[in-house]
Amino acid sequence: MNKKIQQGFTLIELMIVVAIIGILAAIAIPSYQDFTTRSKVAEGISLVASPQMSLAEFALNNLTFPANNAALGYSSPNTRYVSGIAVTPHLLTITYKVAAGVPSASNTLVFRATTSAAGVQWSCTGGSLGKKLRPSNCR
Repeated sequence: MNKKIQQGFTLIELMIVVAIIGILAAIAIPSYQDFTTRSKVAEGISLVASPQMSLAEFALNNLTFPANNAALGYSSPNTRYVSGIAVTPHLLTITYKVAAGVPSASNTLVFRATTSAAGVQWSCTGGSLGKKLRPSNCR
């Protein structure tokens, strides 16, 4: 009796492997897209550091907040992912472009300044940017 030695994989084994890869891809791709969008949102966070310092200095020297970008002497940036940073009393509003992966209806992140004996404190819980796209300290 001659027996044939099986070589390779059966069709069902290959189908199971393809199904597992499909499930992993369905989970990983949306997570990676959120990660890349959060990294693009981080550009605005780094750009807002300069007007934050200028606004804090202005507030401490003048005992009031500036009314707009011109009063602060700040020129708003226009980068690949950020269309601008607007200065209003107590607020810095970052507006993101659609290129950042942010929907146009929810494209702002607002930093609010409050004064205390310790100086100017910032919170970034305002704006229309989705919670999952915000940095962890702004959620």
